[in-house]
Amino acid sequence: MVDEHEQTAAVLDAVDAIADRIDAETDHLTDLDSAVGDADHGANMSRGFAAARDQTEDMADASPADVVKTVGTALISEVGGASGPLYGGSIMKASAALAEGLTEEATIEFAETYLETVQDRGDARPGDKTMVDALVPAVHTYRKSIEEDDLPPLTALSKAVDAAERGVNYTVPLRARKGRASYLGWRSVGHQDPGATSTLFILEELLDVAAEHLDGEVDRDATSPTIPDEDLEE
Repeated sequence: MVDEHEQTAAVLDAVDAIADRIDAETDHLTDLDSAVGDADHGANMSRGFAAARDQTEDMADASPADVVKTVGTALISEVGGASGPLYGGSIMKASAALAEGLTEEATIEFAETYLETVQDRGDARPGDKTMVDALVPAVHTYRKSIEEDDLPPLTALSKAVDAAERGVNYTVPLRARKGRASYLGWRSVGHQDPGATSTLFILEELLDVAAEHLDGEVDRDATSPTIPDEDLEE
């Protein structure tokens, strides 16, 4: 995707796809959050991405970075609780990495900046039973697949999504150490983290949209690192 207009169209398609997916998964996310939180994660995320879609629908002539920044602004404004700053604020900061478009280097920088900001804002690390447990393996896998394994971005993204799914599963037996879920102590064990789950849904939609725009095939059985990985916190 060399043409900026095509890149922007892909980003807008991704916003639409994510908004639809989160809306369809609202009840599921609510059920997950009701076990360990305030039971509002699904509604908050659905409202936030609906607002993001509304606020970006007339941005066909904008740059990809400006569209992504607007998504972050919408999430900050519409998503309640801690999720607004975590998702929205982190997206806003990371959007600067896309100033030159959706290059391989820019998408890696975006992913790493997003992860770093989420961790700084939430003070969470792998094993705390948060969205970080999905993000860390996804971001590290994406970067490694491109920079070290010399794989094309779509293949790298498919591996990242698979790694994120493993990370979501990894949250189930954990005792929560951050957020409202941490108040439950050992009662949080056995429940899947809603933030990690919504992160996976977002990544899955990004992969599907990328595959459509790049005319590629998606392999969701791609080999990913075992979770946890001793290299993830380097």
